[in-house]
Parts: sequence; C-alpha cells; structure tokens
Amino acid sequence: MKIHAIQTGTVEIKKNQVIGKGPNAFHLINVLFGREWVEPVPIYAWVIEHNEGVIVVDTGDTARTSEPGYFPRWHPYYNLAVRFHVEPKEEIGVQLKKMGIGVKDVKKVILTHMHTDHAGGLHHFPESQIYVNMPEYKRTRGFQGQVDGYLSQRYPKWFSPQPIEFDGGAFSPFEKSWSVAAKGDVRVVPTYGHTPAHVSVVVKVEDVHYFLAGDTSYSEGNLLDKVADGVSPDPNQAIDTMQNILNFASQYPTVYLPTHDPNSEKRLKNRTTLSVKQ
Repeated sequence: MKIHAIQTGTVEIKKNQVIGKGPNAFHLINVLFGREWVEPVPIYAWVIEHNEGVIVVDTGDTARTSEPGYFPRWHPYYNLAVRFHVEPKEEIGVQLKKMGIGVKDVKKVILTHMHTDHAGGLHHFPESQIYVNMPEYKRTRGFQGQVDGYLSQRYPKWFSPQPIEFDGGAFSPFEKSWSVAAKGDVRVVPTYGHTPAHVSVVVKVEDVHYFLAGDTSYSEGNLLDKVADGVSPDPNQAIDTMQNILNFASQYPTVYLPTHDPNSEKRLKNRTTLSVKQ
C-alpha cells in the first residue's frame, strides 16, 4: 500500500482564519475584515493505492474557481477572505491520469468535509463510490448551506453520496470508526470542529499510522498548540478533536497530514511522526 499527496493548486487565506482571533463569536468577523494574508498554502488531496482498489481522500479544487460568477457574488467570505489559484493541469483527474490511474480504478472517494477545496474535484469521479458523513452533506443543502459557504449548486448532477456508517466501534480515543477496507488498515474517524460533522482518514502502513486530517488544523504546529481556526463554528469542539488526535499519536507512531500544511508532503515522504509531549 502506498499513499500519494496530490497538490491541486493553492489558496490564499487570512491569518485570522489560520489562527482564530478574539472572542469565539467574533472569529468569523475577524476573518472577513482582517488585513493580513498568509502566503499561499497547498490544497492537497490524497491517493491510497490499496489492494482493494484505489481510494481517494478529498478531491481538491477545480480550475473553475477562476471563472467569473463561479462563487456567489453576494457571499462576503468569497469576496473578502479567500483567493484560489488552480490551473486545469492541477486538477486531480488530470494528475491521476498521468500516474496511470484511470477513472474506473478509483473504487472509493472519501470526503473529510464538503468545502469547495475538498469537494471541488468531484466531477472527476462519476464511476466511484463517494462517501460522506451524512450530517455534513445535509448541511450543504438549500440556501442555508450556501450561507454557510457550501457550493452545492456546483456539485455534479449525478452526485449521490453513500453514507459513512460508523459501525466499527471505538478506535483508540475516537468513540467510533468505520473500516473502509476489509483488512481494517484504512479507517474513518470523527474529527468534528472545522465543520460539525468533519471526519478524517487513518491509514496504517506497516507500523505507522498516516492521519489524513482534512482541516482539523491548518498546520502541525497549530495541532500541537491546540489552536482552533477562525471559521470553526465551535472552537472548543475543534480543540477537543485536536486533543483526541494528540492522544492517538501518543499511542501510535503517527504522521499528521492536514490539507493545507506546506510540510505535509515532506512529512509523508520522510515518514516524520508527531512528537507529542507526555
């Protein structure tokens, strides 16, 4: 089994999104009107070559983000707080083809959550089973979903996700889990916080666990410091999730791979595990 990092462009966000600032109720306001931007960060998706078939975790974003009118013109977040940079050649389907992986080779796609930089590449996987935590999917629906920043109007018309069934019992500090593969070496665990139904994928290769973390934090440093981001609806829930991840890493050698950490690909390559203080 092998894991690949696929970078589908970059995104610019405000410093106040990476590190939530001020009282919880004002975090999002501080994101919108903060003046300081961070350097562009990667948008990673993950490809797992598994003997049961290729598994993709998140789909990255689409080059269509550069099209006029792609984002709702009325939405303050897309107008004030984010800038996407994705070229057509950077979309996940194009990169998979270069790797020799065809559409029908991808058996399962798992979405950690449904923000556009994680679900924007869905159109590349019409032949795959796509799995989503159903409470997350329900949050995307209707006008309230658009207010919350989801772009359900941009999902492919054929998109009908399969539910993630947390029927695998507890997995170390995580109260429930779902085994993606029969062998149990790829599991989904709840990591609520960035969104209320966010999940992560844990892959065991030999003696190391690779934690495909989505947006549980924007960097490994923020995880270690237990710093919630500026868009989490419940920062305390996000911090509780970070503590669960740290507890997991204190029990098992764990390579932590959040979507937007510029060092994630290097840690994957070098098998650099989390150093957790006891």
